[in-house]
Amino acid sequence: MEDSEEPLESQQLDLGEKEEESFRLHMVTWNVATADPPDDVTTLLHLNSPKSPDLYVIGLQEVYSGPLRFVSDAVFDDPWSYLFMSLLAPQKYIKVSSIRMQGLLLLFFSKLEHVPFIRDVQATYTRTGLFGYWGNKGGVSIRLSFYGHTLCFLNCHLAAHMNYASERVDEFEYIMDMQSFDCKRAPTIVDHRLVFWFGDLNFRIQDHGMHFVRTCIDKQNYSLLWSKDQLIMMKQKEQVLQEFEEGPLDFQPTYKFDRSSDTYDTSAKKRKPAWTDRILWRLRPKALPPDEENENKVGLDAKKLKQLEEDMEYPLKIRQDVYTSMMEYSISDHKPVIGIFTLELRKTYETPLVRLRAEGDWSADIDAMVVYSPLQPFPSSTWDWIGLYKVGFSSVSDYITYTWVKDNEVAFNEEVIQVVTLVSVYVSKEEIPVQGGDCVLCYYCNALKCIIGISEPFQVQASKVAIEEGMLPERINGLDKAVSGDDF
Repeated sequence: MEDSEEPLESQQLDLGEKEEESFRLHMVTWNVATADPPDDVTTLLHLNSPKSPDLYVIGLQEVYSGPLRFVSDAVFDDPWSYLFMSLLAPQKYIKVSSIRMQGLLLLFFSKLEHVPFIRDVQATYTRTGLFGYWGNKGGVSIRLSFYGHTLCFLNCHLAAHMNYASERVDEFEYIMDMQSFDCKRAPTIVDHRLVFWFGDLNFRIQDHGMHFVRTCIDKQNYSLLWSKDQLIMMKQKEQVLQEFEEGPLDFQPTYKFDRSSDTYDTSAKKRKPAWTDRILWRLRPKALPPDEENENKVGLDAKKLKQLEEDMEYPLKIRQDVYTSMMEYSISDHKPVIGIFTLELRKTYETPLVRLRAEGDWSADIDAMVVYSPLQPFPSSTWDWIGLYKVGFSSVSDYITYTWVKDNEVAFNEEVIQVVTLVSVYVSKEEIPVQGGDCVLCYYCNALKCIIGISEPFQVQASKVAIEEGMLPERINGLDKAVSGDDF
């Protein structure tokens, strides 16, 4: 894939005028223990909060993946994805990307206004459980460029049981080593500016007895347990973990509960409570300490020098605002954990790659025209398309219809942009919804695996012909199907 993330002179901002901006990220990790979704996850997503997130990242483990369910989920969105999309779409969030490997599910949502600036989206997975064949353990990841800053989200489910702390670290290292991306700037996970590692990491509280652990929990003296938390202990001796940060564990251990209760395990096994469910992050270390920059620049290789210049010109900072468990959810033997972050960054670009609009009146009575113009160079291809979406659509695939772009007229370079200012393509009237409604147009770039331009909302008029002929619209699979009133 041609890499579009190289900074372009036409995309860079005037650093003297542009300030850093803040974006809110809401993350969830939850081992759902094969349970069906609860009726309401409003609290989990903080949907009633006065501060609405710009991004949602939701990582689930042990999503039910029995043969019948998994086959159906391969064709349609699974019940968990459907729940989150149906709740977030009316709030003007769309699912930008998702990946599932058996019970591991990772979802990335964004406010619509940011979508054209989320680019080079890629997802991958690594199996570790049962010799890597079945995928009941491992990691799934989504990487992308957010206003030019490379982010990677890694959702893991690692080996269980108290005595396997070293194996969990080995699995994490294996996943980090195995995952790669078709991206010059960030071909591996550690090359990204910001990495989030989260999931059911399965680290336990060792040495302390059950009575002491339960007493500390009852008295909310959680800090007395931190020194024997295996992940904290492993960070002290494993270099791969030392670059990852985590907020204080000032909440109840999230495992293991009797289902439908807030009571820790009362089964015969009586497993000791533990913080198995975690969210950590890693901000890429600077190439050199600030006091050595001027002296040692000559000794840096080209990649490190480029990273250093990027860090200086386009800073990225992170602050964790919330890190806690959500005790009110009891469908699983794990409690969900949320982390809310503020990302402060300077955008490397704020112009979409493509501008497009609906030309003239739109209805199912006449063919319609889309006019678009490239604003920046990008890796266009014959597989690019423009989709017609209802306002409030839930994902890239939630289109009403689409049309291919004119491959011989899209922009490959700056010279073409100067020549081609407007391009027109047509949408057949047979593909336009009879009922009409408020819609938007989105340009999807196949090489970047993302939407790179969104039109302003516009009105598709109800078909006058259908009204005159007594045709009634029936909504099926996102399309309007005209059915004669005589059939009722």
